[in-house]
Amino acid sequence: MNVAFRIATSEDIDGIIQLCNACFDENTSLEYAKTIYLENEKDSNQIYLISVIDGQIVAHAKINIIPTIYEGMKTYAILNHVCVKPDFRLDHIGIKLLDECFNIAKKHNCQCVELWSKNFRQAAHGLYHKYGFEVMDAKFFTKNIV
Repeated sequence: MNVAFRIATSEDIDGIIQLCNACFDENTSLEYAKTIYLENEKDSNQIYLISVIDGQIVAHAKINIIPTIYEGMKTYAILNHVCVKPDFRLDHIGIKLLDECFNIAKKHNCQCVELWSKNFRQAAHGLYHKYGFEVMDAKFFTKNIV
């Protein structure tokens, strides 16, 4: 299977949201997603990467490029919403998706690539370990503002 990846456009938002809502058990509305996408469309440090097969989005990753003023960190990337449609997971699309993410990170002179993944995504964790990601000695903290 020949798999090609490309940067998403506003026309892809519906397919991205359908895929991510299914993979992450989320309920993001199309209206919300389009609004946020259009507000940030010109930000070259926010990249939505997709793969389309037979007109359907089968893989997605959001790449956030983060330039810093700190020498130790330099510029790095954070991946989130990394997913492959279940019917296509045995075709090694996840590995190819990560390859593409790293190619983009290299073009942006990133020092490293980080990602976070929810605990219930055990299959994804296997992919990340296989790809060479290591679990950091850190915790991910969050606090709601409202």
